[in-house]
Amino acid sequence: MTAALLLVSACTPKSLGDWVNLLAVIRDFLSLSLFSLGGGNTLLSEYHHLSVDEYCWLTSNQFADLYALAEAAPGPSSMLVGLLGMGAAWQEGPAWALLSAVAAETAILLPSTLLMVIASLSWNRFRDSPWRIAFERGLGPITLGILFSVGLKILRTADHGFTAYLVSFVVCALMLRTRISPLWFMAIAGLLGGFGLIYR
Repeated sequence: MTAALLLVSACTPKSLGDWVNLLAVIRDFLSLSLFSLGGGNTLLSEYHHLSVDEYCWLTSNQFADLYALAEAAPGPSSMLVGLLGMGAAWQEGPAWALLSAVAAETAILLPSTLLMVIASLSWNRFRDSPWRIAFERGLGPITLGILFSVGLKILRTADHGFTAYLVSFVVCALMLRTRISPLWFMAIAGLLGGFGLIYR
C-alpha cells in the first residue's frame, strides 16, 4: 500500500520534446518576467517550484547545482533560467535542450527588458512627482525582503547537515562584516566539499 502511494505521488518529468509543452514553459517564464523586481534572483523560489515541484525536471540538488553554476559564471543571474531550460529538455537530446534554453532565457528577459526601456524613457518626466518618490522608497524594502526569502530558500535547498549550515552562517557573517572577496569563500567551500567535510 505504501509503495503504491509513493508511486502515485512520485513526480513524473514533463517532456519538452513536443511544441505544446515547450510553449507552456515559454508562457510560464513570460508571465514571471514582469515580476522580477530587483533582478532575476527574486524569482528563485518560483523557479524552484516550476522546475522541481510542478514540472519535475530536476531534483532539489540539481537545482542547487545549476544555481551555483549560474552565480559562479560571469553574467546576469537570469542565466539560471537558460540552464533550467537546458536541464528540462536534456533527455530529449542536445538540439531540444539548446532550443529550450534559448526559449526560456528569451521569455524571462524580453518582457522585463521592454518594460524597463519604456520606463526609463518616461521616468524623468515624473522626477518631481511624489508618486515616483514613494514608489522608489517602497521598492527597496520589498526587494530586500524578497531577496532574504530567496536566501532562505537556497539555504534549505542546498544545505543538508549541521556542518553545511554552520559554514553557510559563518560565510554570511563574514560577508556582512568584512571585505573578503566571495571567491575565497567559494574556494574554501569547494575544498571542504572536495575533502568530504561538507556534502549534500
